[in-house]
Amino acid sequence: MASLAGLAPFNDESGGKERRRSIRGGRTPVRSMLYITCVSGLRCNPVLQSLYERLVAAGKPAKLALAACMRKLLTLLNAMVKAGRPWSFTAATS
Repeated sequence: MASLAGLAPFNDESGGKERRRSIRGGRTPVRSMLYITCVSGLRCNPVLQSLYERLVAAGKPAKLALAACMRKLLTLLNAMVKAGRPWSFTAATS
């Protein structure tokens, strides 16, 4: 699912060289929608806020933390659709 949205980290290793993993590919409109939703969600969604703050406090770059929040949001949305339930803070934190 993350790969279809372009949020799966792909490694770029060739021979003995190791580089950072980066997200790429997937469906650009889905990734763009998740980006905008996640940026606004960081202001008012406590689940995304705590994840982002924890990653940044651990020394992760801001864009990496934002991509992790986008993947988390995608996972939450998939679970909501699968269960047929609306957003619930208690379900998202468990």
